[in-house]
Amino acid sequence: MKKIYIVLAAFVGVFVLMILWYVSTNNRFVELKGNATKQWANVESSYQRRSDLIGNLVNTVKGAADFERNTLTAVVEARSKATSTTIDANQLDPAQLEAFQAAQGQLSSALSRLLVTVERYPDLKANQNFLELQSQLEGTENRINVERNRYNNIAGDYNIAIKKIPASIVAGIGGFTEVALFKAEAGAETAPEVNF
Repeated sequence: MKKIYIVLAAFVGVFVLMILWYVSTNNRFVELKGNATKQWANVESSYQRRSDLIGNLVNTVKGAADFERNTLTAVVEARSKATSTTIDANQLDPAQLEAFQAAQGQLSSALSRLLVTVERYPDLKANQNFLELQSQLEGTENRINVERNRYNNIAGDYNIAIKKIPASIVAGIGGFTEVALFKAEAGAETAPEVNF
């Protein structure tokens, strides 16, 4: 009779340990995914800062020079497209992230063309407002890169955690799926050619 109680107690003990392990693992996944979602908000915040600065930059350029309208139009249109492309932070899948990156890449390209074109306008280059905005924009681009790297680190940790055995069983039951990571744009591995 004592053996039955010992076996039953052992069975209950193992069952309780399994439940505790499941809850602990599930909570760890919730925390990791929550951290990735929070970091994604930081990425979006950095992009929003860039978008806000671009409006001021374009207005400063418009007022300071007889400027090529097609360059300004390209920046304004790219900004509009980049701000209208959104991602649900709870569904960070590769297709959504790719569309978001494409829109942001077009904006970066348009900004680069704008800043190169500005070189032809000495009055604009000497304008204190423009110089300050250009400096803020450069700092914002650096922030964007830092926030994307942080996001990739946090999301990468989450993606690894949900694939490890036996935790992958909890991930499958709990519906935890991989989140997309930022990837370099096509051709980014080739250094740009600079000619003076």
